[in-house]
Amino acid sequence: MNLGTLRLFKVLLLFLLLQNLYAKVDKIDFNLIKKGQEDNNTLLIVGGIQGDEPGGFMAASLITTHYTIKKGSVWVVPNLNFDSIIKRARGPFGDMNRKFAKLSSNDPDYDAIQRVKSYIEEDNVKMILNLHDGSGFYRKKFIDRLHSPYRWGQSSIIDQVSLDLKKYGNLEEISRRVCGHVNSNLLRDEHAYSMHNTNTRAGDKEMEKTLTYFAINQGKAAFGNEASKELPVVERAYYHILALEEYMRVMGIEFERGFELSPRGIRQALYDDIYISFYDNKIKLPLSQVRSELRYFPVKKDGILNFTPSNPLMTVIKNGDDYAIHYGNVRLANLSPDYLDMEESSDEIKFKIDDKVVNVKFGEIINANRNIFIFDQKDYRVNVIGYVNKEQRNESNIKIDKDEIPEYYSIDKQGEIYRVEFYKEDKFVGMVLVKFSGDFSVASKSDNITSDKM
Repeated sequence: MNLGTLRLFKVLLLFLLLQNLYAKVDKIDFNLIKKGQEDNNTLLIVGGIQGDEPGGFMAASLITTHYTIKKGSVWVVPNLNFDSIIKRARGPFGDMNRKFAKLSSNDPDYDAIQRVKSYIEEDNVKMILNLHDGSGFYRKKFIDRLHSPYRWGQSSIIDQVSLDLKKYGNLEEISRRVCGHVNSNLLRDEHAYSMHNTNTRAGDKEMEKTLTYFAINQGKAAFGNEASKELPVVERAYYHILALEEYMRVMGIEFERGFELSPRGIRQALYDDIYISFYDNKIKLPLSQVRSELRYFPVKKDGILNFTPSNPLMTVIKNGDDYAIHYGNVRLANLSPDYLDMEESSDEIKFKIDDKVVNVKFGEIINANRNIFIFDQKDYRVNVIGYVNKEQRNESNIKIDKDEIPEYYSIDKQGEIYRVEFYKEDKFVGMVLVKFSGDFSVASKSDNITSDKM
């Protein structure tokens, strides 16, 4: 075999291997979340096109969970390349933001690209924002290796000065307005934003492949927003949110924000009130302080773990024998399954929490001071995980004090939250969590996110 034939054989072998790999790919689908009232003036926000840029996709997720759109319409794709986000990679199958000009139908990203293109092409969508975290700090003149024209961080990206459109065709003017707003709210002077015109039509072959360039060729105003990778994630998200809110004002979209616009407020919104529910709220897990390993977690015998997250950046992935809960780039916890038959029930359970009697639904979290007492009900068997009573298997009709449950059985790192599980014969019925926090109440269920998943 001569050298030319050997090279051709290697190329063909690589092609066949890639084809085989692509055929086995089972990708995580992304969400489209619609906020506000449908109109002919919709803003489309895209985050997570590259999974190693968490400032962008975290900011996009905040729009879905902590904003009320009072006037206008906002569509959000917070997790476009979900596989990339989970793997903390730019793209497991190549850079997705270089696949909008030409793409083989065999590419694992093909369906996602076609789907997001269809949203861009919708008549009511008038502006598209693609959120990124870029290297260093963009400066028009070279200062040093981190502050130069070759960096992308802290910039508003346009492909050209203007478009011939009835609305929002003045790309440069809008970009400068957004930069001005961000620059009036800087955390430090070094973080200054600048407009960056890539002049894509002048022959930038790489930028011709991007989402924003595809959008402007569909007659849509499109912008990239880049926060610097030199900053902590919450500060990147802060600058993205500043820019996003100004773009909404440009479009006349009115909104209410459910947190203080500061790094501290963003950190609280992103990490303090996060949870995931399983099996139609039979189980609800708060995740802000969850332990990294939870053992004997109830899972249906068929292995299907149905879940509803409080944030679209959350998912559960089978990981060997366990199930891993992911939130953005972070794996929060591994669930070691206890495979069980399950029974449907809408019953309420009668508890005495300290000295007060209350009815509790499955999936709720009880705040208690020192002790709990679960009244015997129907044919339910009660199992307080970590509590040991050698005299009886059913732990109802027993006053149980916090000190009687070893701390390492708590589901949280602070040793405050414990599982109370209910069974009918050997079938799992539901779970209630008890948080020994020093006061009495029942935590209400928050609304879960709603999405169009296609």
